[in-house]
Amino acid sequence: MTILLGANVSIAQKGLLAAVEETISYGANTFMIYTRSNRAPRKSKPIREFRIEEAHLLMKKHGLDIKHAVVHAPYTINLAGKNDVRKSGMEILKEEIERTDMLGIPYLVLHPGAHVGQGVEVGIKRIAEALNKILSYSQQCTVLLETMAGDGSKVGCSFEEISEIIKLVEVKSRIGVCMDTCHNWSMGYDIVNNFDDILQNFDQIIGLEKLKVLHVNGSKHPIGSRKDRHANLGAEDDTIGKEVLRSICHHPKLKNIPKILETPFGQYKEEISYLLGDDNASLSRISLK
Repeated sequence: MTILLGANVSIAQKGLLAAVEETISYGANTFMIYTRSNRAPRKSKPIREFRIEEAHLLMKKHGLDIKHAVVHAPYTINLAGKNDVRKSGMEILKEEIERTDMLGIPYLVLHPGAHVGQGVEVGIKRIAEALNKILSYSQQCTVLLETMAGDGSKVGCSFEEISEIIKLVEVKSRIGVCMDTCHNWSMGYDIVNNFDDILQNFDQIIGLEKLKVLHVNGSKHPIGSRKDRHANLGAEDDTIGKEVLRSICHHPKLKNIPKILETPFGQYKEEISYLLGDDNASLSRISLK
């Protein structure tokens, strides 16, 4: 396998072991997990119950490396929010960093937050202030700010906004970026026709060395729509195109970063097969629910 490719997989019942088993069933070599429910982030399964040792042994047997795995923080965290919402989000993020380190996983993807009417500049400042209270040189994982789609009052939708947050973060060795193809497209970045230019733009504004993970998703809405609706690869409602997404996955400048599918559930195995070069992969014509 020439690229690092996987999907958002489950930890149900068996924790990390379940994630590794599902990854192997897809013919993938990396994965992303949530360590707790998005619906009830205050409730979390103890990491000691994640069957870590068994998972690491199985990974070794199949040539997988935990250093390529990814954790995604709960969507409910809002570091730009107000009062109790922000305080709660900070507490959960701090816990999530500790849990990610216990799993030995190097990357923790985070939605930066939403300014909820306070304005983008205030949102950027509040996110950075929160991260400065949380990030430390002693932690092992790197928190990755995900590029957002521009919907609602979300912060971190443009490369410039992400850059401004990073500039204000003190522990810069523990902060990075996760790009999302659907979000970039919806925000107005033409990844279909100008992906090389977009990477160059990213490099000039943020620095390619900060790009650590790529989320690979189709989009149900056109460029610039500012709507966050993922589509399956090859589906008729995808406005990006499977060929474009495969080309992006094999881009030489992205060779060493994990690419993670977050497409609607149901055909990760087929999508991974296609992205690896199988033109005969059985892709659905509609985006699965």
